[in-house]
Amino acid sequence: MNHFQEDKGLTEKIAQAINGEYSAIHCYAKLIDMASTDKEKKRIQEIRNDEIRHFNKICAIYTLITNEQPQPHISEECPNHYLAGLQFAFEDEQKTVDFYLEISDEAKNPFIKELFRRAAADEQNHAVWFLSFLQKNQM
Repeated sequence: MNHFQEDKGLTEKIAQAINGEYSAIHCYAKLIDMASTDKEKKRIQEIRNDEIRHFNKICAIYTLITNEQPQPHISEECPNHYLAGLQFAFEDEQKTVDFYLEISDEAKNPFIKELFRRAAADEQNHAVWFLSFLQKNQM
């Protein structure tokens, strides 16, 4: 018996989360290149490292549930301009908070519940950073 058995709907949401993390990792690499200060570059790199950690953990859960390796792809293209990229990242992080709390609520396995609850808290923190950069760069 697989202790990580979850329903098909939740498995699909976990696959969607993988694609979201994969997309964020690629987008934030782009934002790091466009950032105007070392402080912003460093903070976005820290956020990107969180996303890589989430990606790896969520991929591991997906593999445990399905006995298959995920096939991640970019689900949303990152804008090519820094301000638009910050706005995109802020909105994406905010949406992801709600999505991860939904997954946490639906999950039966306590490990999966806690992983997505914790990731939601990280995403909320990321959103605040992106909002602060957005406000600073619009002045």
